[in-house]
Amino acid sequence: MNIEFLPDGPALLVERRERVLVVADLHLGIETGMARHGIHFTTRSRERVKRVMGCISESDPDYMILLGDVKHSVPFISRQEYRELPRVLEEFRKHVSFGVVPGNHDPGIERFLEEGEILPREGVLIDGTGYMHGHTYPAAELAGRLIIAGHHHPTASLMDEVGCALRAPAYLLSLVDESCLNLPQREDPTSRTRVLLMPAFNELSGYDILKIVKDPFSPLSRCLNKEESEIFLSDGTYVGSVDFLEDNEDR
Repeated sequence: MNIEFLPDGPALLVERRERVLVVADLHLGIETGMARHGIHFTTRSRERVKRVMGCISESDPDYMILLGDVKHSVPFISRQEYRELPRVLEEFRKHVSFGVVPGNHDPGIERFLEEGEILPREGVLIDGTGYMHGHTYPAAELAGRLIIAGHHHPTASLMDEVGCALRAPAYLLSLVDESCLNLPQREDPTSRTRVLLMPAFNELSGYDILKIVKDPFSPLSRCLNKEESEIFLSDGTYVGSVDFLEDNEDR
């Protein structure tokens, strides 16, 4: 399996027999949600869709998987989402077949999807790799696989010697405790279950990796193996382990 980082997303291209483009946490309609809290932005959905289309053009995938939280408002569908989602999803259909693993922000999204585009909430195995949003326990069939997940919106905060900070979208790769995830015991566990947490495609969403580890808010984050973790920036640059980030924060 080959994984290519697409920093203009951030997105991933996962290639084995098929070329699968992976996008997590678009959160279309987030501007309406922020306006309810007194923070007002003009909708940026067009720009986000343009970035998705750029990733499609760059990677030429056979299939695209959207790792949940395609929409933002819960538990209802906002006027913005009613207005934008049909156009956005139809634009995707013109260029690539896709599936959606529903996230916790996706109640009602089924009405905008066609037959076969909605995937199981607990995750799906495609071409040997597991995919899920990340707010539920994974399906049993994902045991022993690499699970690529959204939901957590990881970012890395890096400090240099003079105190200048960089906060950037990041990926967190970690082994996980299979018993903690209620995954079935396997007779021949030759491969261990790993999770790759993807940054949000939505540029307004982000959550510090150290907070994800120290204050977990999902089954996956509660079951991470901090000592066997690796962090990468959106272009694939290797940062180090979670321990490295902790040491960097303490400078």
